[in-house]
Amino acid sequence: MILVFDVGNTETTVGLYDATTLAAHWRLTTIPERTPDELVLLMRQLLATREVPVGSVRGTALGSVVPAVTGPLSEACAQCFGVPAIIVDAAAPLPITLAVEEPLTVGADRIINTLAASRIYGRDTVVVDLGTATTFDCITADGVFLGGVIAPGVRTSAETLFRRTSKLPATELRAPVQVIGTRTEECIRAGVVYGAADAVDGIVRRIIKAWPRPSRPLVVATGGLAETIRPFCETIEMVAPHLTLEGLRIAFELLAAPAKASPGQ
Repeated sequence: MILVFDVGNTETTVGLYDATTLAAHWRLTTIPERTPDELVLLMRQLLATREVPVGSVRGTALGSVVPAVTGPLSEACAQCFGVPAIIVDAAAPLPITLAVEEPLTVGADRIINTLAASRIYGRDTVVVDLGTATTFDCITADGVFLGGVIAPGVRTSAETLFRRTSKLPATELRAPVQVIGTRTEECIRAGVVYGAADAVDGIVRRIIKAWPRPSRPLVVATGGLAETIRPFCETIEMVAPHLTLEGLRIAFELLAAPAKASPGQ
């Protein structure tokens, strides 16, 4: 088994893979102040909830957009499982191309999504990742990251609204009953959810119009709010809630393979 960690600014998603099967997954709050010792205890607790022995985990991979978490988490993985964690970032020797002006600044999540989309779908793809930010990753069938769009995330926008308007209450983000709200909470839900859906559709249409290749790209949504927003979007063709975890699994197998094949082993 392997453990993979998708470390985002707000949440960290952890996946436990048995070969290619996602056996368990957890969504945790990202806390940069956690020490390696605390993270070791947390990982042991997560595995215990599924009655998985620590010794059955043969390796780990992590993709992080939070530098303050990367080091402690990597150290904790080495302590807990006895092997160095594989860190997936722009310097990792993956079979993808970052065709942008500053490739080393591309976020780990976008790199991992590029690997996953090219390997799983085998066609040009736009990945709409609905996290702290909403990112639109433009990926070719042969694993070239063309660039994309970064927009404020749905929750980020909503929280800004709540903070800066004294009479608007914080409201749970879920599907609105109707577009014309009759209560303040419903008005907020309609504005946030429909506004996000229309923003996604608008940007995707612009991307498709500007697509530099003849084939129309597949549009895939992922991230914590993908299922909430998808029913109100016209351009999203499918939701892959664990796309980034799948990319981390694929990256682990690719990057761990040379170590297995090294002379004398």
